[in-house]
Amino acid sequence: MHLVVGFAPGSTTDLVARLAAPKLAEAIGQTVLVENKPGASGNVAAQQVKRAAPDGYMLFLTSVAYAVNPSLYANAGYDPFIDFVPVILAPSTPNLIAVNPAVPAANLKELVALARKERLSYASSGTGTTTHLSMERIKIAAGIDITHVPYQPAQAAGAAVAGHTQISSTSMPPAVGHVRAGRLRAIAVTSAQRSPALPEVPTVNEQGFSGFDDLTWTAIFAPAGTPQEVVNRINSELNRAFAAPDVQERLKQLGLDWQGNTSGQFSAFLRDEVQKWSKAVRDSGAKAD
Repeated sequence: MHLVVGFAPGSTTDLVARLAAPKLAEAIGQTVLVENKPGASGNVAAQQVKRAAPDGYMLFLTSVAYAVNPSLYANAGYDPFIDFVPVILAPSTPNLIAVNPAVPAANLKELVALARKERLSYASSGTGTTTHLSMERIKIAAGIDITHVPYQPAQAAGAAVAGHTQISSTSMPPAVGHVRAGRLRAIAVTSAQRSPALPEVPTVNEQGFSGFDDLTWTAIFAPAGTPQEVVNRINSELNRAFAAPDVQERLKQLGLDWQGNTSGQFSAFLRDEVQKWSKAVRDSGAKAD
């Protein structure tokens, strides 16, 4: 079996793939190869997997970009509701707004005030990712301008650590270690609730904003036409894999959260997410390069 990941090694999707693959291999009694196929925010991998035989032997592991890209790109190369069958909603993470320790801002209010006085820039995990769109939503709500600098997901947190940008907006896994080591100062999480990984960090909503529950989720899809019984079998095994105590412990360390779900439940969630992020793309004016 091939698990094709739409992003580079070190990304949240890659970390999830490498947690799931050994458990899935053990359950089905065959090797599960993780293949990283980065490019165009997951579109390159999507186009590869949608052409694969619908037999369950090639799966697509991607991020919330799957729901964003059809609005962000003139031609993403796939239809999110026609070309794939949702298998399972995998672990998710809040987005984390953090700053280089030299930045004189301890919270979101102070960061907004600083942005009104100085020219600031922020690194995101790529154009059109929720890490980009979340920060754009904050900018619109606060009436401020901060320059966006897109990076590969695994490098975005490091850009702020190195001082290439003052701010980073990333998913939790690439940034948590930097925060705990003091290389970044966490300002806010974009989820509705605080993250257990950094419980001392307030949400955006707690700091004078409202309506924020922005997550970077990961998910697994099969090519359209894959028999439902095959989808259900893979879903069942992946539910077991993500529920395993050692996987749960690692997810918590990374700032990832997961709850069991069926293919049908994920399908309903996906429809809401495509609608939500389509609006965010329109409102922000975001366009793929």
